[in-house]
Amino acid sequence: MSGAGGGDWEDSSPERLYVITGGRSGGSVPARLDLVTLIVARSGAKPGMQPEHAAIVQLCQSPLSVAEISAYLRLPVSVVTVLLGDLLADNRIVARAPVPPARLPDRALIEAVIDGLQKL
Repeated sequence: MSGAGGGDWEDSSPERLYVITGGRSGGSVPARLDLVTLIVARSGAKPGMQPEHAAIVQLCQSPLSVAEISAYLRLPVSVVTVLLGDLLADNRIVARAPVPPARLPDRALIEAVIDGLQKL
């Protein structure tokens, strides 16, 4: 049954998102997740898992950011963070901060090294 009658279960409908998260706006464990937090699965999906949880575990066999997971699943970041909180509580995934950019050495140190090399 399709059409504009509102009876369809649309992928982005508020009702679907409510069901996926169980009406929660936060995970079962407080987690500090932002868009660039990297997620890695500890193991594969287990039978009986909620489909969205299983999809996250399968996607994250190699590290993915929260934003990438959201894009692949076509779910809002807020919904994904609730699901990730559940998986963190079940110890199914690991969340880690992204690798910070390398800090550059002090300009004076670089100039001293260059000066020393020129004197050789």
